[in-house]
Amino acid sequence: MKAIIYNNFGNTAVLQTVEQTKPFIQPNQVLVKIKAFSINPMDWKIRKGEMKLMSGSKFPKHTGADFSGIIEDIGSSVNNFKIGDEVFGVVKNIMKEGASSEYVAVPFSLVWKKPENISFAQAASIPVAGTAAVTAIAKMGKINSKTSILVNGATGGFGMFLLQLLKQHGVNVTAVTSTKGIEYAKKWGADTVIDYTKENILLQGTAYDIIIDLSGKLGYKNAKEIMKPKSIFLNPTPQPIEIPFSLLKNLFTGKKHIVVLSSPGTNHTTVLLDSVSKGLDIEVSKIFPFNQYKEAYQYAEKGGYIGKTAIEIN
Repeated sequence: MKAIIYNNFGNTAVLQTVEQTKPFIQPNQVLVKIKAFSINPMDWKIRKGEMKLMSGSKFPKHTGADFSGIIEDIGSSVNNFKIGDEVFGVVKNIMKEGASSEYVAVPFSLVWKKPENISFAQAASIPVAGTAAVTAIAKMGKINSKTSILVNGATGGFGMFLLQLLKQHGVNVTAVTSTKGIEYAKKWGADTVIDYTKENILLQGTAYDIIIDLSGKLGYKNAKEIMKPKSIFLNPTPQPIEIPFSLLKNLFTGKKHIVVLSSPGTNHTTVLLDSVSKGLDIEVSKIFPFNQYKEAYQYAEKGGYIGKTAIEIN
């Protein structure tokens, strides 16, 4: 089977396709013929060596974490799936494994049946970004119509899920996005939308109960200027050193710096599947064929697009 790998850290130039043996499955696994896999910022952070402490430096490495496809074989202890089922899922260890191949073997607990009303590319976009959104809301604690939330970088994949899920909680959401993201932010539930190309969020004169920085460009230091005395800054893109330091800083301030780390699982996916059944919008801005994988990652790394980017395998 064809697979995308890399043998050293670097930019998209290190990516290459190779022939590998189709994986054998364990009793608790399913073999999935991949139809699509999505691109997440974690993919290039690992590839560029920014996550060495967690990913290690052993090569070759694959890329891609979440995927969709069709079950081709099932392990002896699997009884909730059958060959031919359309599914989506995530690899077990996103730091050391990858879904960028024609087949993947994964535990059945990390695979779910694909809703009929969405495409393979849309389904492959759910696990990582969707789980991050569900986890972020859990970190917010008790939220209601009086809670003011700022979402910075609101119309990427993470923001797409987050805005729509927050809308279900009835909170007051301000979304910061680019000009082309304004209509999407409104459609996904933002009460107020700020175009960062025209306005500076730090100069609006508004303070928030919760700020979540999806773009990683605002930062806790700047965010403190527009946080209420008792408030939360959620950081889903932390540098490794920020994880322990945030815990220490929180002992001395009411403006808490909370790191958001997530791992897809059934509890998160149940919430997301329920939302999909109710019409959750999953925008895939661009779909690349497998043979244009380098172009796909270059496009994704530039940013500025709406929703998610995916790669399809015919």
